Amino acid sequence: MEIVTDLLKIVLPAALVLYAVYLTVTAFLKKQFVEKQLENRSKKLEITLPIRLQAYERMCLFLERISPNNLIVRLNGSATQAIEFQQILMHEVREEFNHNLSQQVYMSHEAWEKIRGAQQEVITLINQAASEVAPDAPPLDLAKKIFEKIIQENRNPTASALKFVKEEIQQEFI
Repeated sequence: MEIVTDLLKIVLPAALVLYAVYLTVTAFLKKQFVEKQLENRSKKLEITLPIRLQAYERMCLFLERISPNNLIVRLNGSATQAIEFQQILMHEVREEFNHNLSQQVYMSHEAWEKIRGAQQEVITLINQAASEVAPDAPPLDLAKKIFEKIIQENRNPTASALKFVKEEIQQEFI
């Protein structure tokens, strides 16, 4: 019995010390793990933040470039007939969009859908205006019809998407 008591006197404090060491090491490792996660997240943010901001900037530029005002001014004089001008406008909008497709990876789904919607609205506007102009009419007639439709509807097809993207930039990055 005395041996058992002596053994308990040795084993019990050793077990308590071992348990305390276990708790200390576990807490230390958890803290190290959390710090490492924060460090990794910080490094990822350092890398992705500029890329994401650049994606938003590129999409703002895209929306400005396909805005009917800028699009028509930029491409004016590149066609001899309204039908040809329509095709050039449509091609330019699609090319701009295809050039920026990869930017959707860095944007919210909602922002990307607004951008896609704006692109579709511009295409629809061009097609509607073209349907109201004779195919062999001068390109200026198509440009006028597009501007008339914008005035009639009292809205620029890219304005709301551009506003949304700018607001999202403000929320996400500033």
